[in-house]
Amino acid sequence: MKNYIKLANFEINRVSKLFTVLLGITLIVQIVGVIVEARKYLNMANEKMYEEMMSIAEFLEMFNQMSFIQVVRSVWFLGPIALCIAGVAFYIFLIWYRDWFGRNTFVYRLLMLPTSRLTIFFAKITTIMVMTLGFVAFQLILLPIELLIFKGMVPSDFRNDMGVREVVSSMPEISIIIPGSLLELILYYGAGLLAVSILFTGILFERSFKWKGIFAAVLYGAVAVVLFISPLLLQEFVVDHFFYPLELFLLEIVMGLIIFAGSIWTSGFLLKKKITV
Repeated sequence: MKNYIKLANFEINRVSKLFTVLLGITLIVQIVGVIVEARKYLNMANEKMYEEMMSIAEFLEMFNQMSFIQVVRSVWFLGPIALCIAGVAFYIFLIWYRDWFGRNTFVYRLLMLPTSRLTIFFAKITTIMVMTLGFVAFQLILLPIELLIFKGMVPSDFRNDMGVREVVSSMPEISIIIPGSLLELILYYGAGLLAVSILFTGILFERSFKWKGIFAAVLYGAVAVVLFISPLLLQEFVVDHFFYPLELFLLEIVMGLIIFAGSIWTSGFLLKKKITV
């Protein structure tokens, strides 16, 4: 456990610069987006009311009050989120490959540490999850600040006030990133953890067998996906909707746990037996 904590802390420190940069971009771009979108709406309101002599009632009847959803649906808000997701996806590969291709092939020193090689796998997957949850936590902190800026800029007569929960629930793409309940949080990020473990195992296949490993990695990923959706395929094409929704849900969880355990075992085997220093 002590070696795992040290390795996880080491890996988190290695990603801290990238993590900080992405957080800074998210902070600046989203706040600028709130200001730009609010000013755009207010400029339109001024133009209609002062140049075209519309009353407030006429303007609101035609254009409606401004909602924070207009900000959330803009590239100013979704762009940084997409960038953070891309950053995490990129780092899933970088966290392994830079150890091989970096200066002095650092992976050799890493694999020679006096600890189980599987500890390296757990430390790296922990780093990815900490990075992901860190982005989500930062977005949850940032949303109330952005709502305050929005309320400070747009007069009450011209805005439709919403809370953080309403904003999140009204955007399906955001509610996946920021789940509305503990169960959804466990399910969504459990599925993400499973996907990362499969990718890690695929990377280790490639590192173990080179070109043949690429084929093995693709095959492993395909088998994992088929196994995961096998209860759904069984339900649809074999047993004619025999299972109740709750039973099907539990079967999916069980299959996910089996695949996750299989990824851990396979990764451990590859690290111990196939990757040499």
